[in-house]
Amino acid sequence: MSFWIYILRCSDGTYYTGHTDDLERRIAQHQMGELPGYTHDRRPVELVFSETFTDRIDALERERQVKDWSRKKKEALIRGDWNAVSDAARSRPRVSTTLDPGSNRTGRLEAQPLLRTNGDNVIEENSPLPPVIILVRPQLGENIGKAARAMLNFGLTEMRLVTPRDGWPNPDAGPAAAGADFILDKAQVYETLADAVADCAHVYATTVRKRGVTKPVVTPEEAAREIHAAQGRCAYVFGPERSGLETEDVAVARKILTVPINPEFGSLNLAQAVILCAYEWSKNADLKQPTITDLGEPAPQVELEGMIDQLNTLLEKVGYFFPPDRAPATKLTLRNLLTKPGWNHLEVRTLRGVLSHLNRPRER
Repeated sequence: MSFWIYILRCSDGTYYTGHTDDLERRIAQHQMGELPGYTHDRRPVELVFSETFTDRIDALERERQVKDWSRKKKEALIRGDWNAVSDAARSRPRVSTTLDPGSNRTGRLEAQPLLRTNGDNVIEENSPLPPVIILVRPQLGENIGKAARAMLNFGLTEMRLVTPRDGWPNPDAGPAAAGADFILDKAQVYETLADAVADCAHVYATTVRKRGVTKPVVTPEEAAREIHAAQGRCAYVFGPERSGLETEDVAVARKILTVPINPEFGSLNLAQAVILCAYEWSKNADLKQPTITDLGEPAPQVELEGMIDQLNTLLEKVGYFFPPDRAPATKLTLRNLLTKPGWNHLEVRTLRGVLSHLNRPRER
């Protein structure tokens, strides 16, 4: 199934952005005035841009992204002028590494009270700077965008690119970033890896093998611990999709970062490798955690006893405990089963209601 985001030019010269799973029908509805809201009183409307996705979530995220764009940036998108899209990128508020999913459905970083800055990164006083993500000779714009999305999922916002194969900016990166486009907008491009890590005191080269270079080897978890305790900038370095980092690239790093992986299939795609490292770093970062579900107070034993007695009575009525000499063992098995889960009050009452209804069946 396909999903679209679309931009309409209204009669007053403004733009409307939406999404749908039936583009022709939705545009017809806008044009006929069947949809109440913004476009209803601004007809006629004209479709000036559409983009296709295979996943509804990606389409929704892209819609929210484009809605935030300035008029100038939207018009550059409509023209297909990707250089102008990059140039027209709105300046974004500097952000801390605190994610608040409750305040922003797209999971973007929200501005927090900030006390200290370093370039485009803003952190609280006495906190270590978040690590930089460096992609060396990346090949596909789509993978760069997915890497940006993976970064933002776990609170990282600074990307550096070393001689991307297809140049920069790349029109395929934005859609794949799915809302993390501001990371792409401020990504810096370097001619060499040495230039990209010039301000970094701790550089981790990600590779599944040492490639003939003798350096300390750490896991993503160990690297994350070191980064949180480190003084100075830190960087994770990732190689091109097809071949990974070359020996010369690994030689620039201070340490090698690798993971235990299937020796018969040791290839991670770029975004997977980025998200693995970013996730380990995020464990000790100030990111909001998912709300813990209240499972309810466990029911007291007297309620469980009542439920067990009720079930035993029902089963005795239908002759379940047969032969009689096996009844004690069967009842013990049922008791062990019903006391294992740690039922709460509501669960016990619900199950007892089910048992009561089974004992008095009636058609509705």
